[in-house]
This record gives sequence, structure tokens and C-alpha cells, in this order.
Amino acid sequence: MSFNDPIDRRGTHASKWDLMETLYGVSPEDGIGMWTADSDYPTAPCVIEAVRRAADHGVFGYMHIHDDYLKAIQWWMRTRHNWQIDTSWILTTQGLGNAIALCLDVWTDPGARVVTFTPVYHEFRIKIEKAGREVVACPLKRTGDTYVLDLEDAQSRLDGTEQMLIWCSPQNPSGRVWTADELRAVAEFATRNNLLIVSDEIHHDLLYPGHTFVPMHTAAPEATERMVLLTAASKTFNIAGQRTGNMIIPDAKLRSEMARRLAMLDYKPSALGVTMITAAYSPEGAVWADAQMAHLDANRTIFDAAVNAIPGVRSLPLQSTFLAWVDFSGTGMTHAEINERVRQKARIAPSDGPTFGPGGESFLRFNLATQRARVQEACARLQDAFCDLQ
Repeated sequence: MSFNDPIDRRGTHASKWDLMETLYGVSPEDGIGMWTADSDYPTAPCVIEAVRRAADHGVFGYMHIHDDYLKAIQWWMRTRHNWQIDTSWILTTQGLGNAIALCLDVWTDPGARVVTFTPVYHEFRIKIEKAGREVVACPLKRTGDTYVLDLEDAQSRLDGTEQMLIWCSPQNPSGRVWTADELRAVAEFATRNNLLIVSDEIHHDLLYPGHTFVPMHTAAPEATERMVLLTAASKTFNIAGQRTGNMIIPDAKLRSEMARRLAMLDYKPSALGVTMITAAYSPEGAVWADAQMAHLDANRTIFDAAVNAIPGVRSLPLQSTFLAWVDFSGTGMTHAEINERVRQKARIAPSDGPTFGPGGESFLRFNLATQRARVQEACARLQDAFCDLQ
């Protein structure tokens, strides 16, 4: 099956489609779901075949974390990101949302202040608030079509009681790929302010031509003792429903602290999740991941051209991710007016920009990890919804 073969996810309990009417008022019968960050096409054949073999075997008993799984992760990081890790650094969690919640629980105190750079993945704020901690939002600086750090402004927002920085690399929602120099500056900022760095690197495989991802640990090894890196195959291979992610913790003290908490909670990963990731992180998986990026690059080109033709609307050029970050500020409309046109007239359900924090007020985020025909249909609907601006 190709990335463009039609597949209907409605009625399969897929959040992206079966919840969009409840959350956004867009019926799945004639609407287009472009919010939740998962894909509308099947995962890699090597992953599907691994699940098929497991089903044919028919036994789904207890399974332990095994060397094939750990070495597959190690191989992937080395060959795809030039990152040399030890398999002993890897701890497995129930996805990265769970990993962030665990980091907050283990390494911050109730009521503690936690730093984020916004606009950023809205679940950072949600997890911080659910944990009874306080969000310290430090806005990124918009420079033309991209975002840059403003660490002087960020420093002015701190009062010295902050305990953690939750960092996003590549950046969601803007798709920005940070340079090694920028990552070192962030690590120096964290060191200066005695912050633990939790670096969410889940989109690290989704890179467009001309861009190279640098793991935080590679950029700033001197900050190892205050660094926890979060990775997963879930975005790359569309297996987020397996709720299996990894903490890669090079520092022995931090790793021991988290391992103790996981043991106390009696956490063990899903057997099928481990099986799927082991299959995904392979030469066959790498070939599929590259083919997916070619598909996404074409979708990005089509979407940007159509959206940028609407007066006052700008889709920021993506460096990574499949999530287009679209600025409607040039239309002069309120966010409510923009949502009315996009949801009611165009019948599209994207993610709401303001949920990503300061800097997202005039934006919507559109998921392009779908069939090309659906992207083209969304483009036509958006142009029609704003046709009076032409």
C-alpha cells in the first residue's frame, strides 16, 4: 500500500477522526481531520509483518526488555542521527506523554516552576498543570518565517526557583530544527539556572532536505548530568497507539532515580510495542521512513503554495515534522472569525494555535501526514473559505 491509497479511519476509534466533531464541531462525514499528530496511512511493511508473525504465533504472555530491542534503538540513533548511545542508557515508558509526567513527578517539587519556550506542543503545559506545577512560558522570537531564541528575555522571566526546562527539538509546532550552537546555548542557560533539561526529540526523523537533526546530548555533552532525552518511533512510524517510548538518560544518577520510580510503579512495556519498534528500527524501516519524507515533502510543497496564495495567510516553511504552522494574522480577522471559516465553511479540523501558548494566537496547525488527494482537497476548501480576500 502506498502513502496515497485511500483508507478510511472513521469508526475505528481513531481520535483524529472520531473525536473531531466533539472537539471542533466538524463532522467526520464530510470533514477533514488535520489536528492530532498521527498519520492516515499504514505503518512500514516490516512493522506490519512483525505484528503478523506475532499474531500467527498466538501467544501474548509476559515479555522482558531484550537485547534485540535495545540494540535496534542503538543502531537507529547511530545510523540516522550519528548519536552513539549505550543500551544501558535506555528506559522504556508508556509513550512520551507518560515520560514527561514521570520526569515532572521524579525531579520537580509540587508547585515548582517549569520552563517552556513558546509556542510549543500544548501537552507540555497540560502535563505541567496536571502535576500541580507552574508553567513559565518564555516566548521565542519570530524572525521572518522562523523562530529564534531570546534567552535574555527568558532570563528576565525566571525568579530562581525554577527546577526544569522541557525543551522541544525539533520544535513543535513550527517545525524548526535547532542548530548545535543554539542547543549549546540552551544547555548553558539551563546550567546557569540549575535546570534539569527534558528534551522531547520525538520528531527527530521527520527532516526535510537540507536539514540535519542534532541530539541535545551530541551538542552539549558537558550538560550530561542534567539531561534526559525522550525519543519514540511513534511519529515516524505511526504507532503512537502502542504507547511505547524511551527515555535515554546518559547520566547514571538520573537514570537510577528514574529506574527506581519505574520499578516502584511496576511498569513494564507492551510486548507488541516492543516488537513493532524492534522491526521499525531496521534497514527496511529506514527505507520506508525515507520514502515517507519524500511523500511529506510533496504534500508540504502543495499545501504551502495553495495557502500562501491566500492574501494575509502564511504557512511557515517547515524544516521538520508533518505539521504545517499557518499564520492568519495578515487577514486582520479575529481568531474566532478564522476558526468559523476553517471549521464551518471549509469543514477542516486543525489544531488551535492559542493552545500552544504565547505566540500562537493567530495560528492554526495542520497535519499533512495524509493522502495527497486529501491535502489537495483541504487546499481547495481553504481557498474557497477565504475567496473574498482575493
